[in-house]
Amino acid sequence: MDISICIVDDNKDIRSALEQIVLMSDGYQLLGSFGSAEEALQQIPLLKPDIALMDINLGEGESGIDCVRHLKAEYPEILFMMCTVYEDDEKIFEALTAGASGYILKKTAPHKLLEAIRELQEGGAPMSSQIARKVVTAFQHNKPLEKGTAESSALSVLSNREKEILELLAKGMLYKEIAASLFISQETVRKHVYHIYEKLHVNNRVEAINKYFGR
Repeated sequence: MDISICIVDDNKDIRSALEQIVLMSDGYQLLGSFGSAEEALQQIPLLKPDIALMDINLGEGESGIDCVRHLKAEYPEILFMMCTVYEDDEKIFEALTAGASGYILKKTAPHKLLEAIRELQEGGAPMSSQIARKVVTAFQHNKPLEKGTAESSALSVLSNREKEILELLAKGMLYKEIAASLFISQETVRKHVYHIYEKLHVNNRVEAINKYFGR
């Protein structure tokens, strides 16, 4: 099935370029394209795309991060990928905490953008290499949780299978790779992941791994 997409960007030229990338590519369907957070907040719940490409700076009013925070809370099944010029740590982690599952830069080549969309749909957390390095740096001094910590207690609500899947998510594996590794279907993996997010009170893979590493 085609991956359905909405685009949110206040820059008309960039928005048009992103539209053309989606429209001219097999396997992707453009449901809507919006120039403001207000439009996105009204239309995305009606269209229910698989993935929304979201700019951070949407001019006056709410930002793309605010938009994700509102929509992800109400529609957790929609995946959000920030598509932006910002590379600073604060913006990255603010977006991920709000519920974004991917973060790529606008200078990303079209074929890389499409690959990132596909990866996100398959359970990955795609990020531009520059962004991924920043995220890795934030984790590199952390160790898995020790028993007895508050976060360890939070993880105790997970089943053994859910803990197993969380370990594999922390290794960067895609849903299809986890499914093959555990001899279960991708849909079963997806359901387990939703339960993990629900039990840990998180919105995405990065937050779940954060909790695992006790940040």
